[in-house]
Amino acid sequence: MAAKRTRAERAGISREQVLDAALAFADREGVAALSMRKLGAELGVEAMTLYHYVPNKDALLDGMVERVMSRADTGFADGPWQIAIRDYARALRAALLEHPGSLPLVAARPAVTPRTLQTAERGLKLLVDSGFELGTALDALNAITLFVVAHANSEVRTAPVNEAEEPGSIEFLKSLDPAEFPLILRAAQTSAGTDDHARFDFAIAAMIHGFATVMEV
Repeated sequence: MAAKRTRAERAGISREQVLDAALAFADREGVAALSMRKLGAELGVEAMTLYHYVPNKDALLDGMVERVMSRADTGFADGPWQIAIRDYARALRAALLEHPGSLPLVAARPAVTPRTLQTAERGLKLLVDSGFELGTALDALNAITLFVVAHANSEVRTAPVNEAEEPGSIEFLKSLDPAEFPLILRAAQTSAGTDDHARFDFAIAAMIHGFATVMEV
């Protein structure tokens, strides 16, 4: 006689599907609006079914962080640490921009799940094996991660304003004295320094160069 399947098994969903649905909901409605009941409705199951995958709301939120950070893990490939750190930063930014609703969680919640900690462990091992002291490696990895989260948050927050091209902003620039603000006005006229991707890569390259310089001292 076959063993009786659990409610979760009968639902035919996985933990990854639960977390992906939670991320999609947070992207649309905001993480503050997320509840187990609403998430269950998204997946077409009772809220109680979800507790098979996440024991409580905090575990769900931690799992959402895990899901985003696991995307960044792909950057830690074999090769020079400078390339791996750059690829990690790019992968994390891409994951955060894909799921902007996760930004408050990634910014505020520490890494606590084994899968999220595995990402940190891989990054630390890469740097330590490349000659970093453990404390310096942790400082470097934290600095890169915090910068990526802050940059992605800024991109998400300013995107609606940039896309709107509000007339008030243009009028404000017209009111500036060219003799007092020549460089700001030239930048506005030429769109210099407005490419988010270029600015991001420039900053990451500068940070990596700085880490290498500190290592040589």
